[in-house]
Amino acid sequence: MSEEMKETILEYVVDEYMDEDDDEEAGFDTPLISSGIVDSFSMVSLKVFLEKKYQIKLPDDEATPEAFDTVNKICVLVNKHLSK
Repeated sequence: MSEEMKETILEYVVDEYMDEDDDEEAGFDTPLISSGIVDSFSMVSLKVFLEKKYQIKLPDDEATPEAFDTVNKICVLVNKHLSK
């Protein structure tokens, strides 16, 4: 899992889903779904971003709240499909 990928995905999440006045700092293991940073609608746009950015197709049955709950988990999912 590359640091560059983790940084890119974290930057996207912070830019798209977090307010500038949020007190929380987001990191690679910050819960995104369970903390409410990313909701179900946002998950769809995040999936589209990942598919375009990395030119992959993420099956709906794998794009689960559990798989999208942290940047590290997202990277595992993306890497799994990069190697196909």
